[in-house]
Amino acid sequence: MDLFRRLFTQSPSKPQDKPAVSDSSRPKETAPMEPPSARTAEPSPGTPPAVETVAPTVADGATRPLPPETVISTSNEHLSFGQSTDVGMVRTTNQDTAYSMFSTSRSADQRPDFGLFIVADGMGGHHDGEKASAMAAHVVATHIATNVYLPMLRGENDADRMPITEAMISAVQKANTDIIAKVPEGGTTLTAVAIVGDLAYIVHVGDSRVYLITRDGLEQITRDHSLVQRLVELDQLTPEEAINHHQKNVLYRALGQSDTVEVDALTRRLPPKSRVMLCSDGLWNLVNEEEIAALVMQHNNPQEACDKLVALANTHGGTDNITAIILQIPG
Repeated sequence: MDLFRRLFTQSPSKPQDKPAVSDSSRPKETAPMEPPSARTAEPSPGTPPAVETVAPTVADGATRPLPPETVISTSNEHLSFGQSTDVGMVRTTNQDTAYSMFSTSRSADQRPDFGLFIVADGMGGHHDGEKASAMAAHVVATHIATNVYLPMLRGENDADRMPITEAMISAVQKANTDIIAKVPEGGTTLTAVAIVGDLAYIVHVGDSRVYLITRDGLEQITRDHSLVQRLVELDQLTPEEAINHHQKNVLYRALGQSDTVEVDALTRRLPPKSRVMLCSDGLWNLVNEEEIAALVMQHNNPQEACDKLVALANTHGGTDNITAIILQIPG
C-alpha cells in the first residue's frame, strides 16, 4: 500500500504541483520555455514518473500581441512646405520677412489642416523697411490666428466666427495702421496665403507674388501694384519693355504709404499635386517663369526647391533680397 501511495500520490510541497500563475514582478513577455525533451528525463530507479508539464496561459489583463494580419497601417498625406530667404549679393541688410505656420491633426473632430504663409518685402527706399516688413507679418499672423485659427481650434461654428477673407483683409489694414503709427518712415509689400483643406485664401498688396504651378505650367495669381504693371495694363508698355524699365520698382500701392489701403483678395481651390509659391521681387525679377516652373516641379522636397531658386537668383546677380516659400499640395 505504501508503494502505491508513493507512485500515485504527490506531495503538495513539490514544485511541479504548483499551479501556473502570473508573476507581476516579471515583464509581460515570458522567456521561452525549455523544449519538452530537455524537461523530461528517464526516471531513475525508485523515483515516481515525471508528470507532464503544461505551458502556462497568458493571465487575464495581460497584453497579447496582435497577429500580423490584424495590425492596421495608415498613411496620411498633408501639405508640405519649404521657406528660404537671403540678403542677396548686393544689399547689406535683408528687408524681406518670411513667415510659415502649418497645423494638422487627426481626431474625431475631423478639423481640416490649416496653414498661414506670408512674404513681406520692406521697401528699399525707406529707412525702416526691415522693421515695416517684420511688423506687417507679425500683425497679420497674430490677427488671423486670433480670428480664424483659434476659433477653428475651439470648434466654433462658421456662423459664429469672422469669415476668413474678411479676417485677412482686416489683418492687412491693421498692419498698415500700425506701421504708419510706429514705423512712419517704413513701407512694405504684404502677400499672405491661408490654407484650409484644399482652399487657398489670398490677400495681397504690392509686388510680391503668388504663383500656382502644375504639370501644365505656371500661373501668376496675384497682380503687381507697380507703376510699370499699370502702364502695361494701359497698353503704354509691353511686358518685355517693363522688365528693364527704370521705374520698375516704383509701387503705387503698399503698406505704410497712406492711412487707408486697398487689399486684393481672392480664393482658389488647389489641384492635387500642385505647388503654390510666394516670393519677393528679388526672385521673380532674376529668375524667369520657365526656370521657376521647371525647377519647382522637378523637386519633390519643397525646401530643396526654395534653396535652389534662391541660389539661382544669386547666380543671376542677386541684386535684391530674395525670399521664396513653396507649398506642395498632396494628392
